[in-house]
Formats: sequence, structure tokens, C-alpha cells
Amino acid sequence: MKKSKILIGAAVLTIAGFFAIAADHIDAPAVAGGTSDITDIYAFQGQDQDNLVFVANVQGLLSPGNTAAAAFDENVMIEFNIDNDGDAVEDLVIQATPRDGVMYFFGPYAPTQTGLNSTIMTAGGFNTVAITPYGTNAIVETNSGMSFFAGPRDDPFFMDFSRYGEIIAGDATMFNDPGTDTFAGTNVLSVVVEVPKTMLGTGDSVNMWVETKRKQ
Repeated sequence: MKKSKILIGAAVLTIAGFFAIAADHIDAPAVAGGTSDITDIYAFQGQDQDNLVFVANVQGLLSPGNTAAAAFDENVMIEFNIDNDGDAVEDLVIQATPRDGVMYFFGPYAPTQTGLNSTIMTAGGFNTVAITPYGTNAIVETNSGMSFFAGPRDDPFFMDFSRYGEIIAGDATMFNDPGTDTFAGTNVLSVVVEVPKTMLGTGDSVNMWVETKRKQ
């Protein structure tokens, strides 16, 4: 069993049958531009409406030339935290950790402890998917109703940072339509897991947040 310390947590999302998103590119001083930097997280209802899909993107602003060389950090775990009773404390976690070109997924299960430290309960079983190489078709594995993906993707977040700066400075009052996408042509490393709702609790909604935790 290995314990890790949180380096960054993204915003909490409340999912109640709709699409939710939070984004934060290279803004956290402790991890900016590093392998544990979370760029954005997504949660939405799957094509199968009985499922929810969770997405965590890391290592943003990868150029096409650098994407092929980019890799998930084997010392960094990506943890999806799920609160199903509204107290803002994780009741379930799904953990993803890479090793030798494979992403290992653990959970969803109740964590042995909450907060800053995490333990991977390998005895609880795991699922795996080969990490998709850049420029190839997506590799997806499915088991027990869950589906898994890990690999490079086009950065899906749209933001006109230049115009945003002008608005903040008082030199403009509104965004252009459609504006200029600052992230156009850049990539991220994505971890995706689709989970049956029945595995996440019995409430009408869940809160979800993502943390990256570095092995200590």
C-alpha cells in the first residue's frame, strides 16, 4: 500500500443528468506545466443513459510535435472523488495510475481514508487499458459495465485568453463571437472512465472532483 499527497484539486462538479465542466490550465503555481497539472475535468451522462462518464485531462498545451513524446507520469495517480450524500466528502473514489504503457483503474470503492492522503487498495481488483499512442485509433476496454480510456486527445476547452485579458483590463466589455480559441491545435493527456450509475449511490445527484497525487 502506498500513500500520496495531493498536489492539486480541480473544482467540484454537481452532476444531475446534465453536462458539467471545470477548467484550469497551467494556473496552479505548485504544478504549473508539470506532469500532475490538471487542465480540465468533465462529467456527463453517457450514450447509455444509465451510465455517467468522468474525464480528467492533464499536461495541457502540448504541441503536436511534443504530444508523441508526452507520457503519463508513473509517480502520479489521478483520483476521481465522488460524493453521493452532499457532505462534500468523498464516499467513493476511482483511481488511475500508469505503468509500462498501461493505465490501471481501481474502484469505485469507499476509500480507507479521506482528504490529503490516499491508499490504493490493490486487493479490491482492478481494470486495465493500454494507453493509446498519439495518432492512432482510441483503445477502449470494457468490463463489468465500465469502460476505460487513457491517451492523448485534442484539448476540448475553448477560451479566448487575449480577449479575456482585454475585458479584465477594462479595454473591452464583451467577448467576440466566436472569438479566437487559445487552445486550438494543442493537446492534453486524457483519462476517461464510464461507470453505471448503480455503482455510484442511490441519490438524485453526485458531486465529483479530481485530484492528482504524487507518490511520496
